[in-house]
Amino acid sequence: MLHKITLENNKKAYFCSDQHFGAPSISESKLREQKFINWLNEIKKDAQVLFLMGDLFDFWHEWNHVIPKGYVRVLGKLAELKDSGIELFMFVGNHDLWMKSYFEDEIGCTVFFDKQYFEISDKKILLAHGDGLGPGDKGYKRMKKLFTNPVAQWAFKWLHPDIAMKVAIYFSTKNKMISGEEDKEFLGEDKEFLILYSKQKLKSEHFDFFIYGHRHLPLVLDLKKDASTSLSTTDAKYVNLGDWISYFTFGVFDGNKFQLKTFEN
Repeated sequence: MLHKITLENNKKAYFCSDQHFGAPSISESKLREQKFINWLNEIKKDAQVLFLMGDLFDFWHEWNHVIPKGYVRVLGKLAELKDSGIELFMFVGNHDLWMKSYFEDEIGCTVFFDKQYFEISDKKILLAHGDGLGPGDKGYKRMKKLFTNPVAQWAFKWLHPDIAMKVAIYFSTKNKMISGEEDKEFLGEDKEFLILYSKQKLKSEHFDFFIYGHRHLPLVLDLKKDASTSLSTTDAKYVNLGDWISYFTFGVFDGNKFQLKTFEN
């Protein structure tokens, strides 16, 4: 399905990813949460649409009548943006893949559990958190199959939330609580799995932008058009959005130009 958005005059689309709120501790996370809220206040004046590209929380799970404690100011600010007319799209990441209907029912976000295709002011964009795409990372792919298995999810929800949260936070920390040293190094176009995935997609379909979270390393790269096809006469741009742990980066698109920026305040 292709989602179409036409940006109004002087309006922009914003993109951010990998806030991992809750890590490495509640007290330290609140400092980052406040910075994120300051950014949301800043973009409110010209945002038409906001894409939250996954791992907003270091762990998130919804029971039928319970959600994790905390994040009230972040949730309230997102609700305020939605109520003001800004469209919100939320992608589920590998740390918050246990979302169900809370964000749609209470805030009005549209929640995606897989990659999506958007056309924003005539530019075709593939959007995804990025986990599990492309070659390699077989260990993670096996783990994701377990975590998304209906039987495993059914068993987990019957744990008391206090116990379940302790267990989940422990494994979340062991998995990839925050950006590690391996995420600070660019591996090269021939080894970066999301670049390889994007290049493969370009062989059969035209895109102007590929925008991902997950990788944590902020990056904008031109992907050269495939000379063996006539799908595109221009290069596509590949974007890693970075994170709100080390870099505090975000993407902004005005209908023509995409920029990756750092929020300094």
